[in-house]
This record gives sequence, C-alpha cells and structure tokens, in this order.
Amino acid sequence: MLYNKFMRKIIVGITGASGAILGIRMLEVLQQCADVETHLIISKAGQITIAAETDYALEDIKKLADHTHKFEDISACISSGSFCADGMIIAPCSIRTMSEIASGVTSSLMSRSADVMLKERRKLVLMVRETPLHALHLENMAKLSNVGAIIYPPVLALYSRPQTIDELINHTVGRVLDLFDIDANIVKRWQGLKVVN
Repeated sequence: MLYNKFMRKIIVGITGASGAILGIRMLEVLQQCADVETHLIISKAGQITIAAETDYALEDIKKLADHTHKFEDISACISSGSFCADGMIIAPCSIRTMSEIASGVTSSLMSRSADVMLKERRKLVLMVRETPLHALHLENMAKLSNVGAIIYPPVLALYSRPQTIDELINHTVGRVLDLFDIDANIVKRWQGLKVVN
C-alpha cells in the first residue's frame, strides 16, 4: 500500500455495544469524502450486534470501507505507529474494549490500533455506549482522557428538534467528524436562541 500524503486515513472500529448503526453511518458518510481513506475493524461481538440491530449484511458494510482488517490480525498495517493514520473512531465502543485500551494490554487489532493512536499522540474517539456507569467505568474513561483519548458517548442532542432516529444518528456522527475537521453537512448547527421579552 503506497502512502499518499494528501489522503487522510481514518480507522473505524465497530464493537459489540448497542449502536452498530453509528459505525455504519460513519462509514457511509466517510465514503462520500474523496480525501479520506477508511480502514475498518469489526469485532466478533460487533458482528452479532449488527445482525441483531440492523438489516445490513456484513459484506455490504465491508464494502463501505476502503480496507477491512480482521479483528485478530495484529500484523495488519494499522497495528504499527509507522502507518500514518490521522485517527481512529470506535463507534460504538463497548465497555470491554474501552477497558482493554485503558489497561494497555492489547489482545486484538481493535485495542492495538487504539493503543497506537495514543502512543503516537493521534486522535482516538471512543463512542462509549453503556449506561448506567459505575466507578470503574468512569475511572477507565478518566485514565483514557488523561492520555489523550476523546470519550464521546452518543448522547442525544435535542436542540435541533429531530423528527427521526436517522436525524439523531446523523447529528451524532457529524459532530464526531467535526473533531477531525470533516464537515459532512449533516449537522443542524445551533444558531442561538431568540429570546422574546
């Protein structure tokens, strides 16, 4: 694979937490960006969640990415700091995956790639999808935030008065892509509130 300094490279991970559509929509939106190359990892639990929550076939999801890597393949190009990725988004991110990354013990390509983002001081966004949270969850989130990860739970934004679930998903995905300076034109941005006296 040749290095193209003009092409941004983003790794997208889909784990077994509820909300697989977040990662799928991320891929759909990034596929429309001519200057972004995507690398996809789906965990085994992620495959189960995709089947349970969506009508997407696994092969169709893989076609949304420029490159797909096996969850177990720790020899993949994205497992090395020498691979010039701009960042990684895990959407959704299970507590198990988040905890493994926080521990620094990486047993899969998902956690290894995330660890590489941290050690190389690149952007790592974890869309942690769990509630309620106990103290250990929060401690691991704080540890990750302290070393540079962005903890981004997919919290509903209601100020745009969404009418559909798709609008909620698009807004969340769009706001995450804002962190990478990618404006996908799917966010209804806050325009301020006109207060009548």
